[in-house]
Amino acid sequence: MSLRQMEYFVTVVEEASFTRAAELLHVSQPALSHQIKALERSVGGALLERLPRGVRLTPMGRAFLPHAELAVRSAAQARRAARAAAGAEGGELHIAAVHSVAVGVLPDVFARWRAAHPRVLLHLHEYASSEALEEQVERGTADLAVGPAPADWPGTVVPVGEEDIVLVVPFDDRFAGRTTVTLPELADRPWVRCAMEPVVQGERFLDWACDRAGFTPRTAVFTEHSSTAVRMAAAGVGVCAVPSHLVRDAVGEDCAVLSHDPPWKRTLTVFARVAPTGAAAAFVDLLRSAWPYPGVAPAAPLRAYEDCPEDGPEDGPAVA
Repeated sequence: MSLRQMEYFVTVVEEASFTRAAELLHVSQPALSHQIKALERSVGGALLERLPRGVRLTPMGRAFLPHAELAVRSAAQARRAARAAAGAEGGELHIAAVHSVAVGVLPDVFARWRAAHPRVLLHLHEYASSEALEEQVERGTADLAVGPAPADWPGTVVPVGEEDIVLVVPFDDRFAGRTTVTLPELADRPWVRCAMEPVVQGERFLDWACDRAGFTPRTAVFTEHSSTAVRMAAAGVGVCAVPSHLVRDAVGEDCAVLSHDPPWKRTLTVFARVAPTGAAAAFVDLLRSAWPYPGVAPAAPLRAYEDCPEDGPEDGPAVA
């Protein structure tokens, strides 16, 4: 079994076609088929089922795939790390992020990076949930991940700042002229919920927080992306809770932004399987310097700025 064979196997799975995979890998289709058969002999069984139109993973193939992906991506990361340690100016850096961070934080950071390191190609991988982000980074998809602080992460975690979690309502809402609002004041409102809403004590955060405030939230729409939730809220579908950086450019246009009383905060981190070096370390430094709250100390992923009991936060951010 060789790394090249695993790369061929992963590419066939991704393309769902020997023909397209061969074109992408710049090898002949017979040569590709030969390497896949050799790989199957080495693992002791068929990994792919050949179909009239495409391929399908066998049970053995499904078990083998995540390990092959990790090996292939780890090799790519190793090459990038070696080039960075040698001072190579070229190459590429793979950054993974949750959608709200990709939209609300990274454009300015990427622009500054491109000005300072024009020969380093950036690849951005976006995910709708923190769980998907962590899973893909574990599988070697990216060199770095930017998102909420992961729980029990085995690698490196670097706090870079804190996100303010705000509430979005239409510009003509009865609360639009205010700067803060309490959760009980929103008891009669529908909500726009998002896949990125975290779980607290086994419940989605908004359910948990509203229950403590004495009511059950009424969900109007459940979305995959936080930017969609903002547009829904601005249109009057319901209230949504999102990081402030995601809506800062929309204030005064077609929506109003309110802070929760007390303020909701969430720690933003950079995390990776191994300690960042070279270009990856330079990107972390740039992100920390660019964030509005540089140098913040590590904190629990969910908390509020108020006195909290020892067994958990009194309140926390509802994140979309």
